[in-house]
Amino acid sequence: MAKSAGIPTRVASSRVKDEPQDEQKAQDPEAEADDEDILDDVEEVQEAASRPPPVNSDYLPLPWKGRLGYACLCTYLRYANPPVFSSRTCRIASIIEQRHPLKDPDMPHHPTKNRPDRDQPADVARGRAYVEALGLANARDIVKMLRWNDRYGIKFFRLSSEMFPFASHDVYGYRLAPFASEVLAEAGKVAAELGHRLTTHPGQFSQLGSPRKEVITASLRDLAYHAELLSLLKLPPQQDRDAIMVLHMGGVFGDKEATLDRFRENYKGLPEGVKKRLVLENDDVSWSVHDLLPICQELNIPLVLDFHHNNIIHSEKIREGTKDIVALYDDIRATWTRKRITQKMHYSEPTAAALTGRQRRKHSPRVATLPPCRPDMDLMIEAKDKEQAVFELMRTFKLPGFDRFNDMIPHVRPDERRQASKRKSKVKAEDEEDERRPGAAPEITEEEISMGGSESRVYWPPGMEDWLRPVKRVVKKKEAASTPAKKAKAGFTDAKPHAAATKPKAKKEAPKKRARKAVLTPSASDVDEEEEEETEEAPLEAPRKSKRRASARAVGKEVDYAEK
Repeated sequence: MAKSAGIPTRVASSRVKDEPQDEQKAQDPEAEADDEDILDDVEEVQEAASRPPPVNSDYLPLPWKGRLGYACLCTYLRYANPPVFSSRTCRIASIIEQRHPLKDPDMPHHPTKNRPDRDQPADVARGRAYVEALGLANARDIVKMLRWNDRYGIKFFRLSSEMFPFASHDVYGYRLAPFASEVLAEAGKVAAELGHRLTTHPGQFSQLGSPRKEVITASLRDLAYHAELLSLLKLPPQQDRDAIMVLHMGGVFGDKEATLDRFRENYKGLPEGVKKRLVLENDDVSWSVHDLLPICQELNIPLVLDFHHNNIIHSEKIREGTKDIVALYDDIRATWTRKRITQKMHYSEPTAAALTGRQRRKHSPRVATLPPCRPDMDLMIEAKDKEQAVFELMRTFKLPGFDRFNDMIPHVRPDERRQASKRKSKVKAEDEEDERRPGAAPEITEEEISMGGSESRVYWPPGMEDWLRPVKRVVKKKEAASTPAKKAKAGFTDAKPHAAATKPKAKKEAPKKRARKAVLTPSASDVDEEEEEETEEAPLEAPRKSKRRASARAVGKEVDYAEK
C-alpha cells in the first residue's frame, strides 16, 4: 500500500481546476473519496506515470443488437416526486426502537411528534414488520423502474442488494417468503412481459475464499438471500437462467493458491440454487482474468469480464487496454455457453484526472465508447450517472432507443402531480382570466407519473445535474464583525463600545405627509407582482387636517424626542 504522506505538485494539479473544493463535493458525492485517493506518494505517482500507454482495439460492436444496462438506481426516478428507488434502508437501532408501540397508536409515525414509546413492552414481531415494510416498498418500485427503462430502450438492470435491509444478518435477518413472494412475483411478471434481464451483485464482504469461518458463514447467508430474491421473481426458464449473482473472489490473504483451494472447498458445499446463479468477476485489486479463468473452467462457473478492472489488474502476458484481452474471448464465452446463460460483460472508464491505480478505480460519470465485445451480448455500464450514461452511448452511436428521449432540453418535470398554486394574481379584474396561472396541474394518470411526459424529458447533459433536480438553496453566512463598532453592535463584550453605540437612539417622529391617490398609468400593468402586492397591502392613508407645531429648532428650543 502506498503511503498517504507527501503530495507532489503534479498530483495536486491533476485535479479539476477552477472549481472550489466545497462546490466540487456538493456536485459529486464521491469527491471526498477522490481527494483521499489523490494523496499518493511520489514513488507511486512516478511509477504510474511511466507505465506504457494502453493498447485499445478499434473495433466497435455496431450495429448493436444486444442489451445495455445500468446498476441499481435510476437517477431520474430517484429525484422524482414521489421518489422511486429500491434501496430504502434503516439502522439496527431503528429496528430495535420500532419494537415498541407508538405513543399514539391511532396516528401515523412521526420522527418528533409520534415516536415509539420505550416505556411500553417491546415486541420483536413489530420490529420485524417495520423492516419488512421497507423491503416491500423497495420491491414495489421495481415495476416502475422496469416500465421506465422499457420506454427508453433499456432492457438490462441490476437489482439493488440492499432491497431488503438486513435480510442476511445473523441476528436481525429474515426469509423473504412468504411476505415478499407476491410483490416479487409481480415484478418478475413485468420483467418477463417486457423481456428484461435482471441480475444482482452481492457485496464485497461476501468472500468464499476467506480463511475466517465467520466470513464464510456470513457469505453463505448473503448468497442464499440473493438466490431467494431471484427465485421469487418466478421468471421464465431462460430469463431465470440469466438472473445471475456476480461475485468477486475477494482478498488474497497472503497466498493465492491457498485462497483458491478454500474457494473450491466452499463452492462444492453451496446449495444448488446458489451454484446455478453464481458467476465470478475479475477485480481491480488482486484477481485478474488470467487468475480466475482456470478455476471457472474447472468448476463450471461463468466468468464476467470487466474491462475497467482488467486495465488496472492484468497479467503480464497482455498489455493494458482492450486489444490483447480479445485473445481470451472464446475461452471466456465458453464458460457461459456450457450453462446456457446469456453472456454479459462490464464496461466503465476511469475519471479523467486519474493517474495511479487507486485513483483509476473510481468510475467516471459516463463512458465515451463501446468495448470490442460481441454486438449481441448484454453489456452492463457501470458509471456514476447510471441510466444517463446509457443514454449518452445511445446518442453517440445512435443505438436502438436513442430517439425515444428528448435531446438537450432543460429540466422541467411535467410528469408529476402538483398542488394548486395558492398565490393570488395581482392583475386587474378584467385581465384576470388572461393573466392568472392555472389553479391546478393537468391530471396525470398513475402509470404516467415520472415517466417523462409527452416530450420525454429525461436526459440531462454531462455535468448538468441541476437539470435533473433543483439546486439546493445555499444560505450564506454573515461575515464576522471586524471593526470595534461592528463588534459592539453584534454584542461582543470584549470590544470597546463606540460612542455612537452607547448613546441611546432618539425616536424621531415620522413627518406626516399628505397622501396622494394612486394613478394608474399606461405602463402600470407592466409592474411586477411584488410591486403590485406592496401597493395593495399598504393602503393609502386618508388626508387629515392637523395643526403643525412650529419647529423647535426654528425657535431655538431643544426637544426631547425620547419623551415622545
